[in-house]
Amino acid sequence: MRRKLVKLLRLKIEKIKNPWPNVDAASGALLHNFGITEFSYYTVLFAVSRTLGLAAQAVINRAMMNPIIRPKSVTSEWVKEAVKK
Repeated sequence: MRRKLVKLLRLKIEKIKNPWPNVDAASGALLHNFGITEFSYYTVLFAVSRTLGLAAQAVINRAMMNPIIRPKSVTSEWVKEAVKK
């Protein structure tokens, strides 16, 4: 019963009528422009980029002896100054 109700609601709500993977419009357009037209790969590439970002953050924070946090945007000049200290 619940599944039928959920299916009916999903079809009626425009925003979720045809759900796609979690990819924003800009990255999707860029991937399509570079020839990656298989939509199923978009989520994988999104996950890989998030993983690489987290790994880079972990390496920098280890080098600076800081805990891993979600930082605000900083410039490369700030990073250079912080490493010099």
